[in-house]
Amino acid sequence: MKQQTRIFDLITNYKTEHANKTIIAGRNKEGEWRTYSSIEFIDKINSLSKALLSIGLQKGDRIALMSGNRPEWSIVDFACNQLGIALVPLYPTLASQDLSFIINDAEAKLIFVSNEELSTRINVALKDNQLAIPIYTFETVNNYQNIASLYQIGEKLETDLKPFNDAVSENDLLTLIYTSGTTGKPKGVFLSHKNILSNVQACYPLIRSDFKKAISFLPLCHIFERMVVYMYYSKGVEIYFAENLDNIVVDINDVKPDLFTTVPRVLEKVYDKIVAKGKDLKGIKRSLFMWALDLGLRYQEPLKNSAWYNFQLSIARKLIFSKWQEALGGNIKIIVSGGAALQERLARVFWAAEMKVLEGYGLTETSPVIAVNTFEDTGIKFGTVGRPLKNLEVKIAQDGEILVKGPSVTSGYYKNDEATKETFDENGFFKTGDIGEISSDGFLKITDRKKEMFKTAGGKYIAPQAIENKLMESTFIGQIMVVGENRKFPAALIVPAFEEIEKWMKYKGISVVSKEDTIKNLQVIAKYNQEIERLSTEFGHWEKIKKFTLLPKEWTIDAGQLTPKLSLKRKVILKENESKIEDIYKESN
Repeated sequence: MKQQTRIFDLITNYKTEHANKTIIAGRNKEGEWRTYSSIEFIDKINSLSKALLSIGLQKGDRIALMSGNRPEWSIVDFACNQLGIALVPLYPTLASQDLSFIINDAEAKLIFVSNEELSTRINVALKDNQLAIPIYTFETVNNYQNIASLYQIGEKLETDLKPFNDAVSENDLLTLIYTSGTTGKPKGVFLSHKNILSNVQACYPLIRSDFKKAISFLPLCHIFERMVVYMYYSKGVEIYFAENLDNIVVDINDVKPDLFTTVPRVLEKVYDKIVAKGKDLKGIKRSLFMWALDLGLRYQEPLKNSAWYNFQLSIARKLIFSKWQEALGGNIKIIVSGGAALQERLARVFWAAEMKVLEGYGLTETSPVIAVNTFEDTGIKFGTVGRPLKNLEVKIAQDGEILVKGPSVTSGYYKNDEATKETFDENGFFKTGDIGEISSDGFLKITDRKKEMFKTAGGKYIAPQAIENKLMESTFIGQIMVVGENRKFPAALIVPAFEEIEKWMKYKGISVVSKEDTIKNLQVIAKYNQEIERLSTEFGHWEKIKKFTLLPKEWTIDAGQLTPKLSLKRKVILKENESKIEDIYKESN
């Protein structure tokens, strides 16, 4: 394999080593998988590059892209990066004011969007701010130019792309990714070819040589999925893009992938559905399922399980867990989880089911992976995010903050020197904003976000994520946010898992009328009190949730309460529920 110093070198090597092989696929309008061979894929990339040059784009320019995961996303990405044009991904759920700010701040010369809905949203954002920028669509949309027209232009040109490739260096800007902060304006993270490629190469051990197919459904706008997709290209893994989560289980069963990446929330939903089906079984089948589930939840790191446990597990795997695997296509070997804290019990039970969930940790500014568990018997420690990558220096500051230095760390924020200075310490270490600790055997554990920790009125520190993560073990809790800064005690806003609590209500003979009635039902409220008490035994008395309120609507990205990676936008949720929070503390006076 030739030395790789720029991201597009991955594709050059792919063509050499995997000519004519299926490289990517996406669903067409008829719902069928449209596959691309490596040669066709590269031809599309080169045609688009030539067309971009012909309409005046050049090295140093920036192009914005707003789309779900689909082959065109990667085609645009590589067509840009092999010319030294930086890509600016736009989350499809961004508010109009954020879209216009990012497009303007990045000085985008052209915008690609996938469909009519997104082209309309982009157009509104541009008009609101009097920006005149050409828009090209992936799908046919009236009154908009289409990417197919650019392919056609490029196919007729005989432009030699080699000089343009040669002019791109590893330190050139590859992408500007704007962080979706809950306060202030988005910040553009500067990531070079070297930043991301160094992270790809450091994560090579995650992909075994026998992995053939992967499915990609986390947003490519986020650096986590994008870096992993680059890693798939580097390893010759076929990539099947799923544009949304609506049919993801069907897509997984169609593709039968060896691996995929996810966020804990998706894994929690998969687990809850499997468990719900198991609980609906009758007689011996139900007993066997619950026995296997209990066994799986007690799974320890591979070398710590006893011979008797492993014997029982072999039976459970044959009778029960094999069906879990079938539900996810039958070939899953690893699942990489990131973006938020993973419940330890989920990692344990999926490992027991021979689907190894590898929790990792990182930030956009670190390209992104800082640490990750691996599939080796000695490479996993439940409750941690794994060992730091070998090419990074990671240490814990005196106040507990995780600091990192290495080739994958951004050089700073675009046109924002003040924010850049604030983010690095005097020794050049990037300040992650996360609190953590490193075990004696080198595993990193995240305990909370520095900015999200708060003090009660009594001066006690509360780490909300740790409490939320533990309480999410209840199948009756869909979402939860701990509150209580400068208050007498911590409280919680809880969105019930309505499907589960309604099943419980019917079992108890309680009539189910509406969600609004459910959250007011005294027996339901008592049940949540019971669940909170059951799961809070490991917390200090000052950390225990004393009061809570149940909410009728799920927090979503579209409604603005979640970030694109499904993290809570705490300030937004606090603002929306001010009166409910005040009521919680009024009742306690």
